[in-house]
Amino acid sequence: MAPDALTLRQVHPYALGATLYVPMIHANAADVALGRKLQGLRSVVLCLEDAVADRDVPEGLLRLSKLLSDLQNSERDHGATPLVFVRPRNLEMAYALAGLPGIESLDGFVCPKVRLGQVKAWATAVSGTMLRLMPTLETVEILDPVAVRDLRDELTADANGRILALRVGGNDLMACLGLRRSRGRTVYDGPLRSVLGNLVNLMVPAGFHLTAPVHEIIDDTATLEREVAEDVAWGFVGKTAIHPSQIPLIHAAFAVREQDLDAAQLILAPTAPAVFRHKGAMCEPATHRAWATSIVERTRCHGLRPIDPPAAVPAPKRDRGPIRPPVADVEAGSQTYEEFAP
Repeated sequence: MAPDALTLRQVHPYALGATLYVPMIHANAADVALGRKLQGLRSVVLCLEDAVADRDVPEGLLRLSKLLSDLQNSERDHGATPLVFVRPRNLEMAYALAGLPGIESLDGFVCPKVRLGQVKAWATAVSGTMLRLMPTLETVEILDPVAVRDLRDELTADANGRILALRVGGNDLMACLGLRRSRGRTVYDGPLRSVLGNLVNLMVPAGFHLTAPVHEIIDDTATLEREVAEDVAWGFVGKTAIHPSQIPLIHAAFAVREQDLDAAQLILAPTAPAVFRHKGAMCEPATHRAWATSIVERTRCHGLRPIDPPAAVPAPKRDRGPIRPPVADVEAGSQTYEEFAP
């Protein structure tokens, strides 16, 4: 059955936030998925692949079956519990899992190590269900821009309606180079910088959203903060997390600056001038509309950043108007818009 013949629950990729990977055999996996632990978590991937030893796979499958039953009976509140994905060990396991009772209580599958020629099979595995796919880009072919272009075309042709986001597997890509992440250095400070650039440049214009690689050095929070700031600036919509302590840092970075939301709303206003100046920057709706739309969506998912009070707080002005007029109230030619004069 084609994806557009089903009623897929509408989820914006920004809703993923920090996606926590948890082995399916972890003692707290079910409680995390059911929202009983880690309040504020936006999405979780229950892993049956690399994080589970071969000997533990049967136990992982038993726990998954129990979880599916619990999810079905939980009257799940999607606004208060995380999005739940399962990472099958391989394509064959995905076909088997797709037939389990209660599988549609999940939000989708994370597809490990997706290669050229496999996309249609992954889409077929979930056909007739409402499960979404998040292919993981983590094989040696991803280092080759031509192979990435070909994979993009295959994703577009065979699974576009199913894909919520493409996940970048940074550790596996580093392993292809015989390397590992270093303390104090972000993923942008090494050879993966050009790889990430190729993925952004080839996948995003084709309509795909990307999530950023995990930062595996858990106690190096300063580097994580620098890295996730770059993730946001490069247009990634979320980031993999491997420890609960990383979640608030990632979510804080995706929160939107108030001045950016102000500009986005002005750009999207129906009466916006073709070009105008706002807060010292040129705004051009024809050019900046996609950026503005993403800012509004990020705000819906992550809210605004708190404003640090200045060292000396001036006395409040009682006649001050609204900080941000609603878009419908913005009029072209009003003081909200400044004429742009180069």
